[in-house]
Amino acid sequence: MKLHEIKEMTSDELVKRIEEEETNIVDLRFSHQLKQLNNTAKLGLAKKDIARMKTILSERQRAEKLAQTDKKEGAKA
Repeated sequence: MKLHEIKEMTSDELVKRIEEEETNIVDLRFSHQLKQLNNTAKLGLAKKDIARMKTILSERQRAEKLAQTDKKEGAKA
């Protein structure tokens, strides 16, 4: 999944997609253990996709938190 595709998703969509990818990793690991997984690079790609999505999600949360603290400080002044 490309970075621009991840950034276009809403936060709720990201959380749902992360959950789906985590279950996908479990399935891939199971297939790998049973020697049924032909392309083992899929494991690494899925992990990287999850990491990208979690990074974007945490950036959004930090930006929201920063915006809220700026509003509170602006209201006090």
